[in-house]
Formats: sequence, structure tokens, C-alpha cells
Amino acid sequence: MSTTPNPDHPVLARVKQAFPNARLRATEYRGQSTLIVEPKDLSEVMTFLRDDEDCRFDFLSDVFGVDYLNYPSETIGRFAVIYNLCSYERDDRLFVKAYLDPTGPTDGIDDDPGLHIDSVCPIWPGAEWNEREVFDMFGIRFDGHPDMRRILLWETYPAHPLRKDYPVIGRGERENFKIVSRTDA
Repeated sequence: MSTTPNPDHPVLARVKQAFPNARLRATEYRGQSTLIVEPKDLSEVMTFLRDDEDCRFDFLSDVFGVDYLNYPSETIGRFAVIYNLCSYERDDRLFVKAYLDPTGPTDGIDDDPGLHIDSVCPIWPGAEWNEREVFDMFGIRFDGHPDMRRILLWETYPAHPLRKDYPVIGRGERENFKIVSRTDA
């Protein structure tokens, strides 16, 4: 992945100008630009990207998480939350990424202070279910979210299964259910 931004992207220079003290980075891969922001700056940058006349990213298409455990190249943090923004006016897309690092082991369900990031629900209310899915699968908590609870698994589920240190065969979940054969169904 290139570490130089796409010089033709209409927004990167504008964001850099608006946030001169923020630590911003950009990458470009196959024509898609990604703006990397620090978690503490996320809310301000996202609000700017939505409201600024030169940016006008009026649609949040997706929010997803990534676990970079044992990734072959160096990353800034173990986890990332990635936002897919669209500007319908300019027919443009921008990915915004924020890296997070856990402060302790990630093999359980503990509330790790390193895995907290501001919710973008106040900016884009449609982010509610996407953020809940990232929380459920990765254990990343979105501060200020209106309903931060699991969305796919039951509330007492003992872990976050899309973390790469979660065992592929599970931790006993399958043994708790009766196996139904074709003849029984």
C-alpha cells in the first residue's frame, strides 16, 4: 500500500488545512483514498467532512472493524475502525480509518479502555447498527452510542468472535446445543 495520498483527491488538502495540529495520514490503493486519523480527532474530522462546503460527504455507507493481529506489515494499532463515506454531489468516496490498541489481553470480554472510540451516531444516525456490529464482533466500544449492546450474539456471549485470537472451533459454544440430523428435522 502506498503511503502517499492521491494528489487529485479533492478533500485531503482541505482537511489538512482545517486541522493543522492533528496527526493526519493518507494512503491510496487502487484509486481509493483513505484518511487516517487519531481516535481523539475522529468526531471533529467526521463532522468537518460532512459539513464543509468543499467536502460534503453526506452519506455514511459503512462502518467496519479490522483485526491486524499477525498482519505481515507494520500497522499503527492492532484494531482499526473504518468508515466508508460518500459524497453524492461529487460522486466521490473516502475511507476514514482510526487505529486502536488494546491495553491488555484480548482473549475475553473485558471492557478494555484502549478499545474505545467516539460514536459517529450524532453525525450520521444510520451508523447505529453498524457500530453495534463492530462492538459485538470485535469488542470495540463506541462512546456516546445511543444503544451500545450486542446485535448478533446474545448478551452473555463470552467473547468477540472476529478477533483473530478467538479459537476457530469456538470455546464450547457448540457443545451446548443438541445436534439435529436430517432425519430428526
